[in-house]
Amino acid sequence: MPTTLVYPLVTLSAFFWGANFVLAGPLLTDLSPSWAAALRFLLGAALMLAIAWRNGEDLLGLAKRHAGTYVALGLIGIAAFNVLFFHAMKTTSADNGALIMGTNPLLTTLLAAAFLGERASARRLAALPVALSGVIVVISHGDPGRLSRLHVAEGDVLMLAANLTWALFNVLTRRLMPQGSAVGNTALVMTAGAGMLLAVALGGGAPFTLPGGRAILALAVMVVGGTVLAYLFWGMGIRHLGAGKTSLFLNLVPVFAMLVSGMLGTVPTAAQMVGGLLVLAGVLMAMVPARRPVAA
Repeated sequence: MPTTLVYPLVTLSAFFWGANFVLAGPLLTDLSPSWAAALRFLLGAALMLAIAWRNGEDLLGLAKRHAGTYVALGLIGIAAFNVLFFHAMKTTSADNGALIMGTNPLLTTLLAAAFLGERASARRLAALPVALSGVIVVISHGDPGRLSRLHVAEGDVLMLAANLTWALFNVLTRRLMPQGSAVGNTALVMTAGAGMLLAVALGGGAPFTLPGGRAILALAVMVVGGTVLAYLFWGMGIRHLGAGKTSLFLNLVPVFAMLVSGMLGTVPTAAQMVGGLLVLAGVLMAMVPARRPVAA
């Protein structure tokens, strides 16, 4: 596949994940966070398994050889992350959540240096506090002095925990994910996580209610776009561009979340705009390559 085609596909992944922050609103109106997460990945896993089966993947053989890896990655990257994500979206805004997650590439860089021995450049390390300052501006509504007296929304704290979980998932994926088909691996990781999310929903005591029309539409877009297509396109990006270069596209998630939210009538506040600019400034510092010295 030509690289010129991979770039728009990975950009679409970022767009779908940004839209997920907005789609979570109508979905959580009719469903509890646990059931919203479970339904998203039960349906997404079913579609992924169907695609893998159609591609002739040896799913049973992969499951026998790497069951422990799929369970571990499903627990961290599917079950834990999505429980935190959907509970966070009950009490935080789509823009705030997306901006907090916008620092994930930088957090992943730090964890990769700590656990994988990957050396981070000075530019990336300097970019981290810049991006985090944007998150602080968003949470404090543009007044850093309010942090001492501000009751931070529970959703913001949960989204920070989700952010850390996803960064850990990125690092463990680089170390543990078996070689071979991205479709088969993703389908089995998603299946393992979906089973755990169903167990959480059943054991949590929250009643299951049939979602209404708006929630069903939001769920359908989230399953097809924000789960199946996003994960497939992301896998193509990692395979053709490498994990590090592909992860930089996560920086587009908060931008797309704000754009989608704005198109639906929720105009970002001045504080969110300033915070977004700071986050983008931080990630751009990490993305721009250093100049090579010109030979005499």
